[in-house]
Amino acid sequence: MKKIFLILSILLVGQAHSQDKKINDDLTGIWITGSGNAKVEIYRNNNTYQGKVVWLKEPTDPKTGKPKTDIEHPDKSLHSRPLMGLVNLWGFQYAGDNEWTSGHIYDPKNGKEYKCVITMKDKNILNVRGYIGITLIGRTDTWTRTKL
Repeated sequence: MKKIFLILSILLVGQAHSQDKKINDDLTGIWITGSGNAKVEIYRNNNTYQGKVVWLKEPTDPKTGKPKTDIEHPDKSLHSRPLMGLVNLWGFQYAGDNEWTSGHIYDPKNGKEYKCVITMKDKNILNVRGYIGITLIGRTDTWTRTKL
């Protein structure tokens, strides 16, 4: 009986430790993209992380004077959705070692979606790597923690 209790205790402690590893809110906050053209707020959505556009350097279309919309999206029915508030990061899970994986990033400049991994270099610097297929085929953008 003691052996069964010991085994169950070890399993429960190991499972609790494993679950702790899946949540790391260091990623949350507001980040400015490498180009400085947008700020993205990253937040936890249940057990995953996602991000939305909360600021644009040029929020209005110079031709129309109206707020910019998602005109490059391949689905024409989404061309009228505003870029402000657009969820452009989703599905990230903490993988350990300051890395969040299994996510996706949407680039409204070209209307394309990519797999993505985010690595925190320090508490104020993120490397956001969008890629196709494998991480070797992609591009990394460095984001900096900021305020709105």
